Amino acid sequence: MGPISRFAPPLAVMALIFYLSAQPGLDSGLSFDLVLRKLAHIAIFAALWLAVARALEWRRPIVASAVALAYAAGDEIHQSFVTDRHGAPLDVAVDALGIGLAVLAWAHMARRRGGRPGPPWPRRWRPRGLRPTASRAR
Repeated sequence: MGPISRFAPPLAVMALIFYLSAQPGLDSGLSFDLVLRKLAHIAIFAALWLAVARALEWRRPIVASAVALAYAAGDEIHQSFVTDRHGAPLDVAVDALGIGLAVLAWAHMARRRGGRPGPPWPRRWRPRGLRPTASRAR
């Protein structure tokens, strides 16, 4: 896997987080807006951890966690400079919850694979009848 295909997904997730954080006043007016925002924090930072872990070839989960947590802290600092937004340490904790859930899902799936690190989904899925066969030498 080349460096562009490895690092483009985490950079895209980071760009999305930066873009959404730069929007002034994202209040939807719904009564459950706070819950939706916190769920969005959990989901996007779980996706960020998965993207960073994939870029690191699933071999350095602690480094992936550190990168995602550092980005979460930087995101809150960034929000403190945006009109009608404020950075909150609680949001970093919610982001850490999303990262932790992604780590737990990854560890659970690795345990199901006999302790082998890798993605939390099968690498290549093929229907049962389409298993690869040995190529014939000519």
